[in-house]
Parts: sequence; structure tokens; C-alpha cells
Amino acid sequence: MSNIELSIQNGSTILYPVVEEGIVWETARKGSPGKLTFSVLKDAGLNFQEGNAVRLKIDDQNVFYGFVFAKKRSRDNSITVTAYDQLRYLKNKDTKDYTNKTASEFLKMLATDFNLNTGMIENTVYKIAYRLEENKTLFDMIQSSLDLTLDNKKKLYVLYDDFGKLTLKDIESMKLDLLIDEETGENFDYTTSIDSNTYNKIKLSYDNEKTKKREIYIAMDSNNMNNWGTLQYFEEINETTNGKLKANTLLEMYNRKTRNLSITNAFGDVRVRAGSSLVVKLNLGDINIANYMIVESVKHTFKQDEHLMNLTLRGGEFIA
Repeated sequence: MSNIELSIQNGSTILYPVVEEGIVWETARKGSPGKLTFSVLKDAGLNFQEGNAVRLKIDDQNVFYGFVFAKKRSRDNSITVTAYDQLRYLKNKDTKDYTNKTASEFLKMLATDFNLNTGMIENTVYKIAYRLEENKTLFDMIQSSLDLTLDNKKKLYVLYDDFGKLTLKDIESMKLDLLIDEETGENFDYTTSIDSNTYNKIKLSYDNEKTKKREIYIAMDSNNMNNWGTLQYFEEINETTNGKLKANTLLEMYNRKTRNLSITNAFGDVRVRAGSSLVVKLNLGDINIANYMIVESVKHTFKQDEHLMNLTLRGGEFIA
């Protein structure tokens, strides 16, 4: 039986409300803040507001730290609360430009500008010569810097909030000693497709202002073009991008059938967040898998005597 501790801080007052069954904690690997949803019973002593801090601990482990963003009341004196972690503030829009910074340095710059708390931020090494981000969300700005790092260094980093601190980690360091198989996962959905996120021809274009010529970089797989027809990805790049390297990298990433795998009602583990990896061992019919897969998104549901999680996974040919 889990020991669930949920508190709300209103000013200097820390409240421990009566929480109804079914606390839900959700994270996604990119572009979304962590989200906590729960319902509390209203009583005379319960007074909290939007912006108040929310903490969730399970068996004395720090799970979620965020802020109340929405309250929904009902006639039965129940209040449904939606709270988001610090990544919610990355939805702010702005215009920024920077020169000769790594993605991690840029992230620290934004954190300072918007008064966000930071924790462990790994050095992403790759220096971005110049970048202008105009009228973009902070999420999109940061993702662009991480995408450029992936294109040039083939290193994937995960940004998340670790109990109130922005954290950036190499995805390779987020592996867990956890197994999902027929016994630990109640059910799965598995689909294969070439309808999205599959490209067998990459075409990149760069307008060279010095030579007044358009440079084209192409990478393709003739065999898969014969099998599937031409599925082309096109992008205009700037002078700071290594066109040949990026074309080859994109072809390596997307020249494959996409396989989507989701697991429902697996035994819960609070260490599992989007970006972490775990071992999956399943017979999916056309293939058997027994390898690490990345958690693209996860939804934890906590009850007094039960903790289950739904997972969307990627890895190898699996793309969420």
C-alpha cells in the first residue's frame, strides 16, 4: 500500500487536503509540462488559490512539484485541481537571438531571463554559431537548439522538471532496471505504418548569398523508394548547418517503417518519467522485442492500494 502525501502551500500555510482516489501524474518527452490532476474535498479550513505550490510524495519519494493552474468545483463539495510543473512557463512566447552558445547555455540563459530554477543541466557541447528565434515559445526555442545538437552530434537530450528544478540530461543516462513484459503490462496496442514520420528521400536547400546559388543536399534509399514510392522530406537550412551531415542523419532516423507501441495498466514505478528507458520483452506477432525502449509519454494513476501506468514507447523502429 502506497503512502501518498499531497500538500498545497498557500502563502506560509501548508495544507494537507482530503484527496479523493485517483491522483494522475503525466509527463511527455518534449513540448509539454508535467501535469498533476487530483480532486479534494472542500471544508472550512481549505483555502488555496491559483499559483499555489503543490507537492506530491509517494512513499517519501519526491514525485511532483508544481503550481495550481485550474480549479473546477462541483455540487458535492469536490474541487478538481490541475497543476503543472515549472515547464509550464516555457509556453511563454518571446523573440531571442544568441551567438556561439550550446543548447545547455541557451537553456540557462532563458532560465535566468524568466526566473526559473535549474538543477542538473548537462553540457551539450555543440556550439550553435548563431540563431534567431522570433515570436516562438520557449519550448520551441529550446527544442530547436536540441534538434541542432542531435543533427550534428547524434546526441539526444531530455528536458524535464525534477521536483522544481529544470533538468537536462543525456537520454543514455536515464536507463532504468525495469522490465515490461506480458506479466507486468496488462495490455498493449501495436501498429505499423509508413504514413507519418517515414521518409526515404531527404532534400535540403540552402540559398548561398555569397555565390547567389541554391545548394541542394540529397540523401535517399533507392530500395525503399521502389518498395514504398518516394516519401520526401524537404527543409530549407541556413549557413550554420552541415547540409550533407544533416541529410544523412535525417535519412538514418526516418527511412524506416514506424512502429507504435503503447502499454496500458503496467505496474507503476515513480522512477518512470518521459525520457527514461526501460527493458521491454514482448511478442508482438510479426516481431519479438527484448531491448531498451524510450518512454515517450507516461500517465501514472495513484490509488491507496494501486499504482498503474500507461506508457507510449519508442526505440529502434518504434516511433511514438
